[in-house]
Amino acid sequence: MNSLPIGIFDSGVGGLTVMREVRRLLPAEHLVYLGDTARVPYGNKSHATVSRYAVEDAQFLIGKGVKMIVVACNTASAFAASALRGTFPGMPILEMIGPGARAAVAATRNRRIGVIATVGTIGSGAYESRIREVFAASGTAGEVEILTQACPLFVPLVEEGELNSEITRLVALKYLTGLREAGIDTLVLGCTHYPLLRTVIADLMGPEVTLVDSAESAALETAVLLRDRGMLNESAQAPGAESFHVTDAAPRFNQIARTFLGHDTEQLELVELGSAG
Repeated sequence: MNSLPIGIFDSGVGGLTVMREVRRLLPAEHLVYLGDTARVPYGNKSHATVSRYAVEDAQFLIGKGVKMIVVACNTASAFAASALRGTFPGMPILEMIGPGARAAVAATRNRRIGVIATVGTIGSGAYESRIREVFAASGTAGEVEILTQACPLFVPLVEEGELNSEITRLVALKYLTGLREAGIDTLVLGCTHYPLLRTVIADLMGPEVTLVDSAESAALETAVLLRDRGMLNESAQAPGAESFHVTDAAPRFNQIARTFLGHDTEQLELVELGSAG
């Protein structure tokens, strides 16, 4: 059981930032990644459609014999976490919203938290709800203020490799000025693409604002979950194996993956899931 792989899925390439963090924290673990590139993005689709896609993604990974699933997509986390846990009750499933919310509440000092994400994730209200739940459970007196901003241009900029260019800085300035002027002290990077823009975002927000990387937070909680359940692959001597699966555009995926991972996806397979669209 302990030597079985961790399954990670996303609508596309963004979840590779989660995979990168899991690999850094858990070098002995075997990892299986699924990018549903035929149906990306999930952010502009209905709640029901995203839930159906996410269940199909998880079913594919379960077919690969994974011991847990990381939902490395904030939109799928917001829309489909309940459906996934209801459909696969015996499978440990970790989504992105909870880890990011818990890290934000732990980091804030003035109780003013910003969240940037895709239109779908912001529209779901998932981060706002979870941050309020975590804050209330912490027993801290008073209220928490949450300010949100959708940043739809960040994803294509990352995928085009525009990580620190002038155009990216101008777009970031447009999106982030209001949050900076509102006096937040913590900013959740609520999309798995956004950690690759960390330098630009940090420069604009200033050193007084703590950036919460939801990918890093999810990887940390993955390690904790496996440790607490006695499921860590502690016997392996060599680095864990990696395999990658996409539903379309494998060459494009591999090209972008170099930016996310720093290396090619050597074991990459084109697959078809249960739904046509």
